[in-house]
Amino acid sequence: EVQLVESGGGLVQPGGSLRLSCAASGFTLFNNYMTWVRQAPGKGLEWVSLIESGGGTTTYADSVKGRFTISRDDAKNTVYLQMNSLRPEDTAVYYCNVGGPFGNWGQGTQVSVSS
Repeated sequence: EVQLVESGGGLVQPGGSLRLSCAASGFTLFNNYMTWVRQAPGKGLEWVSLIESGGGTTTYADSVKGRFTISRDDAKNTVYLQMNSLRPEDTAVYYCNVGGPFGNWGQGTQVSVSS
């Protein structure tokens, strides 16, 4: 059974940092591309970042480019999202996903950026 479990969210001041984790089970990260998606209060889903299978090429939404870094630890079968220079507009529930919109999703982790 495929499972994704996110963790690492919390409340942080503007300019602060958080690292989100997505622990995967039931499949091998190396063979799959993984995405982080977020949903701000009252808004739709926003794609944040992707790490490709194999070599792990990464891409980012313009809104987070230069501030967020996606990475993968194959030994731990875990994907990370390092978030620096956080802004209030980054406040959202963050989800990791495998297999696209009709694939598997985690339960989400809340990130709140506020002074």
